[in-house]
Amino acid sequence: MNEQLTNREEEISARRAQRIRQMREEKERQRRRRKQIKKLAPLAVGAVLVFVILFAGVKVVNGFTSKNPKDTEVTENTKDAGNAENIGNTENTGISEAEKKLAATGGAAVGTINEEENGDTADSAPKKEYSARETEATRQLGEEIVSSNAVLINVSSGEILAQKGAKTKINPASMTKILTVLVAAEHIDREALDDTFTMTLEITDYGYVHDCSSVGFLKDEVVTVRDLFYGTILPSGADAAVGLATYVAGSQEAFVEMMNEKLKELGLSDTANFTNCVGIYDEEHYCTLYDMAIILEAAADNELCREVLSAHTYTTSATEQHPEGITISNWFLRRIEDKDAGGEVLYAKTGYVVQSGNCAASYAEDVGGNGYICVTAGANHVWKCIYDHVDIYKQFLG
Repeated sequence: MNEQLTNREEEISARRAQRIRQMREEKERQRRRRKQIKKLAPLAVGAVLVFVILFAGVKVVNGFTSKNPKDTEVTENTKDAGNAENIGNTENTGISEAEKKLAATGGAAVGTINEEENGDTADSAPKKEYSARETEATRQLGEEIVSSNAVLINVSSGEILAQKGAKTKINPASMTKILTVLVAAEHIDREALDDTFTMTLEITDYGYVHDCSSVGFLKDEVVTVRDLFYGTILPSGADAAVGLATYVAGSQEAFVEMMNEKLKELGLSDTANFTNCVGIYDEEHYCTLYDMAIILEAAADNELCREVLSAHTYTTSATEQHPEGITISNWFLRRIEDKDAGGEVLYAKTGYVVQSGNCAASYAEDVGGNGYICVTAGANHVWKCIYDHVDIYKQFLG
């Protein structure tokens, strides 16, 4: 029986590794196709125009056009057919049907390729560059807030509105899990949320040994991937985070490599480096508050991450060990929802390690729908951390 279980786990691990390879290969193919289409688009547009002119029987004489009487029966539908036929000649270039349509539009519909093929425009659209800058108007926060470090960013303008040690390296504690769910969300399909994952003793013991918070999953409990996502954020469950990492990459170590790849992609690798997916203290596990703000902004651009980070409560699926599921909460959102912050706080994740005190990253919108990201660290109590967010938002959103 144990041998069968071992073989089953090895088979699942192999499939996951293969899926990750396939995803990376597909991303690379898409990148090459996008590069190729940029080169082909101008030629395709020119070819289409020539083709339409020939089929429509339009003659250009001394700068004027004249209709060929013999071709008066050519209709607009024929022109459309000519466009399709001309674009169809690109089949041998390895370009998809959606990309052929892109060529016909002269590259105007860049964001539609992946939407038509995969229902998600994130990979096909030009990569968004995340950054924020200080200005002459950037306010230096002082003792009016308890937290030793803080930053507030206007997402729309890309300006740092206020800061206090925003570029100082800290241990991000459980704010780390924002990157955990972002990386996981980018490497699975939404259909996979209903897949199941069996918790192991190694995973459940990991959080216990390191004195982490947990969802409460037990050894051999079969949970859904969706449960792992919500469990990672709402109660900041180490069991869910390590389970999610293992599901996606086969091991936490392999997943951490993917997290650091994402930091590099976001342009943060000079000041950020993660050694685990939970936020456990490690001298080599660090980032700045500015880095964490950028990570949260990227997560806010991902639909699945928005759903998870905005949930106030969630009940996990029924299992043999928990027939009624486990109801979990995002206590930051529940504690701040009745406070006057000058706007609505939509997403949030807290964290705590002794070395960084109470910290949190949150995303709020003002009455005009403008987005703001606040990240703080170094508060000596969870409530003081929350009130710092309230006070900072009120100064700029109220």
